[in-house]
Amino acid sequence: MGPPEDEASFGRGTIAPMPLRVAFIAAECEPWAKTGGLGDVVDALARALASTPAEALETPVDVFLPRYRGLEVPSDRLLGSQTIRVPDPHRDGTATTPVEIIDVRADGYRLRLVDHPASFDRAGYYGDEAGDFPDNAARFGLFCRAAVGVLRAERRMPDVLHLHDWHAAPAIRYAPAAGHAQAVGHAPAGTLPPAILLTVHNLAYHGWTPPDRVHELGEEWTSITAPSEGVDLLRAAIQGADLINTVSPGFASEALTAAFGMGLDGDLRGRGDRFFGILNGLDTDLWNPATDSVLAAPYGRRDRKGMAACRADLLTRLGMDPADDGPVLGMIGRLDPQKGFDLLAEAAPRLLADGVRLVVQGSGPPDLVGSLRRLAATHADRVALIERFDRDMARRIYAGADGFLMPSRFEPCGTGQMVSLRYGTPPIVHATGGLADTVIDEPTNPGSGTGFVFRDATADDLVRACRAFVARHGAGGQPWEALLDRGMAVDFDWRTASAPAYVAAYRRAIELKAAPAPVIEPRLG
Repeated sequence: MGPPEDEASFGRGTIAPMPLRVAFIAAECEPWAKTGGLGDVVDALARALASTPAEALETPVDVFLPRYRGLEVPSDRLLGSQTIRVPDPHRDGTATTPVEIIDVRADGYRLRLVDHPASFDRAGYYGDEAGDFPDNAARFGLFCRAAVGVLRAERRMPDVLHLHDWHAAPAIRYAPAAGHAQAVGHAPAGTLPPAILLTVHNLAYHGWTPPDRVHELGEEWTSITAPSEGVDLLRAAIQGADLINTVSPGFASEALTAAFGMGLDGDLRGRGDRFFGILNGLDTDLWNPATDSVLAAPYGRRDRKGMAACRADLLTRLGMDPADDGPVLGMIGRLDPQKGFDLLAEAAPRLLADGVRLVVQGSGPPDLVGSLRRLAATHADRVALIERFDRDMARRIYAGADGFLMPSRFEPCGTGQMVSLRYGTPPIVHATGGLADTVIDEPTNPGSGTGFVFRDATADDLVRACRAFVARHGAGGQPWEALLDRGMAVDFDWRTASAPAYVAAYRRAIELKAAPAPVIEPRLG
């Protein structure tokens, strides 16, 4: 539990807290660089933090991001640049390489691009068609060194370094050398390193560095690693951070088990209450059916008349009959088993027999997509498969479908269900991670539910949940309208819950960093 809002005790007497300076280190940030939800969260949280009270947080926060190929900076947003030198990961000894730091005015935060063409001017962020880049440890190690290095050069280290996933993990060894003037506690400059909060967005990717590549991370890593050993960067960051969180309380509990911990459950259990969940939020300005210019008609919670036009527009675009009142279920995402698309493929024939129409957007491997392609080819008036990433079509699906499918086998948080609720499209979700945290099952909570939840990750259980949805949709009337109203009333705004929770976590991380290290008694035998 963190300190109270009006004071904080850090072992130096009780004092009033001062605004905190925070810097993010992340490999993705929407709209500058994104492959998935990581980019959305980094951008949305950084903007939401700009709305926190001035006495709590010094804004704007810094967001360090690699300058990947094609990442252009509008001239009217350029704030300046500087060049620093950092150890060259590909050369021995004291050799250094120049890195340019380009400061950009983003929406609510300062973007700080780490420009090193040899590392980041490539066809992909993490790899290409041949697989992951073999020098990823060197690339992201250099990225972290540059972020920490420029902060040190400016003689104004943040109070908190907020690391996101394994790409930022190398900083766990670089930051301790960077002392700073701790705002809370007024410690003399150079006496305390920044507190570190690690947010784990995806436990499946660890940043494994084989033994012959560890030297690319520098002496900070080789000094603690045997020559025959490699480094699991995410594990090292989990072990070394002051606090660790993941993106929902539900997934935080699941991650402590072997089934969901991806080999790190023991490390997470070992951190005790320093590992916890903060539910991701939603950018309610970006996702707002009342102002969404892509939609055929605007609508909102108090006036949902525009939903009919959005439904008709979606179905007409897909060659389906808009006059058919039968339920339309939408699904958007990567077509892979983690997202449950194989469950949908297995359940689809039964759903079609029940009168359901399906609209699916995404792409994936042929063995998974094949069955959906065949269904779309043989039932063109009932199944639409959109094999591309299309932001506008995604918005039309959220607004025009009657229900939204998220049968993920595991889902640390998910935002699709939050968007669908805001757009008045009840979600049908598997009870896992953030999906279980954000959707209340209407069949087991009649009159207070917001969607439909199934417990077992099987096609049979998915069909049962869909049939419960079909029955409620078919009945229509006041119970259906009340279900939509409850869903649209849920507040997932980053600014009201998630961002304040992160500010509290920052203060707790500082408290833990400043506290005396615990004495651990040696264990014999």
